[in-house]
Amino acid sequence: MLHQDRKAFLLLTLILIVVRPAVSQDSRTFTKDMRYLHFHSEVMSQDREIIVMLPPGYQDSKDKRYPVLYMQDGGSVFVNWRIDEIAQPLFASGHVQPIIIVAVFNGGTQEDRFSDYTPTRDSHFPRSGNADAYGRMLVEEVKTIVDAEYRTLSDQANSGIGGTSLGGLAALYLALKYPTIFGKAAVMSPSVWWDDQLIVRDVKRLNTKPALKIWLDVGTEEGAQSIAETKALRDALVAKGWKRDDDLKYFEARSADHNEKAFARRAPEVLKYLFPAKAGASIAAKQIGFELASRTGVEPVSPP
Repeated sequence: MLHQDRKAFLLLTLILIVVRPAVSQDSRTFTKDMRYLHFHSEVMSQDREIIVMLPPGYQDSKDKRYPVLYMQDGGSVFVNWRIDEIAQPLFASGHVQPIIIVAVFNGGTQEDRFSDYTPTRDSHFPRSGNADAYGRMLVEEVKTIVDAEYRTLSDQANSGIGGTSLGGLAALYLALKYPTIFGKAAVMSPSVWWDDQLIVRDVKRLNTKPALKIWLDVGTEEGAQSIAETKALRDALVAKGWKRDDDLKYFEARSADHNEKAFARRAPEVLKYLFPAKAGASIAAKQIGFELASRTGVEPVSPP
């Protein structure tokens, strides 16, 4: 079922098609800390790809195990964000505990994204509504492969799921669907609008609040409607028992639009909040937002 190209560790250059917001082509050369995995999904009845990004020192510490973050839109976070390069200095500085990051590819088109990441069907998007099957693939196949192949901390508290836009919608939807699998969710600029705010209704229908730590954000340039919808999701979570600045971080990025560059710029704060270094973790958490402003010029907003 699993096919791993060992030569890719040093030589393979991956050409990816990234489709949000427009089609573009870019490439990255693999390093010794990257693994390319190709497998056939029995759930989805198609071949799928992931890239596993191991933290520095993984090969040197044979007994150490690591938390895992599963990111949707894997091509984007790998090529455009270079999320491993974002994470490495945070590991080195002690702001973030070393983690394994798994970039889960979609099929490479917007239609594939709507298929994978939306929980319900919409007649305007003929291939939509397969998030449940995608979630089964992620939990039953991808996570099983990663936990078997690598030294992971596979428990709920050390397993995170994340995404942006439709991927952010899927991340929260699946975190709520699998509360014993995922204990952390990076929900960045989520498509709350889908199916008349289905995700808000899902939160309101919860009978029990799961032990789930959530980062939720939106850019101030994404439009009043997007901000209002994201606040509606925030308020629904709070009404169900999530506590802001405890197990829920709501963040508005000033002057940030809905694009890959904006998402990548606040990725450090997402990692710091969800995977703080165990020593001094509370101090690091308090620095979220303020360090972002000083380092990147993207100022945080303290919402009402």
